[in-house]
Amino acid sequence: MNSNDLNILNKLHAGDNSGYKELFDLYYEALCSHSLKFCDSFDMAEDIVQDLFVTFWKDKLYLKIDSAIGSYLFNAVKNNALQEMRKKSKFVFEELDQKINQLLEDENFDVSSLEEERHNLMLAIEKLSPQSREVFTAIVLNNMKYKDVAESLGISVNTVKTQYSRALKKLRGSSLLIAILMLK
Repeated sequence: MNSNDLNILNKLHAGDNSGYKELFDLYYEALCSHSLKFCDSFDMAEDIVQDLFVTFWKDKLYLKIDSAIGSYLFNAVKNNALQEMRKKSKFVFEELDQKINQLLEDENFDVSSLEEERHNLMLAIEKLSPQSREVFTAIVLNNMKYKDVAESLGISVNTVKTQYSRALKKLRGSSLLIAILMLK
């Protein structure tokens, strides 16, 4: 354990609140950058780190740490970010299921082949990069315009177009995707 971590841990154990501020100042930016490796937006990355600091303080997690605080925080951020991304992709699939149900009501599809097509499409969407998946979801499921997607994700319109194009290329061949796009 480095001397900064040891000093901070000693302050926290002694009830000195300045240790918490030192911990925040020392690790916040690095944890946000680390979180961004697993998330698809800086806002989400910051939220994950902020939630961790709140939990760390509220639940007095520092009392359970007997190794380097930094290692604990970086592992916690990684785990929390991956958990958030899994939740987020679950919501994407729920929205996709709603679109599929809408298709079933509107058209006469063979249900067994549609179920297989749905499964294959979801697997393909899950394999997209986080940013491509986010762009695809925003455009296809949320009917957002390129400009609005760019603003909400903090990226350029050209990046949105590139990510959307990459997503469509990877998902090409799905008759279910074509039907969903026709519903737009």
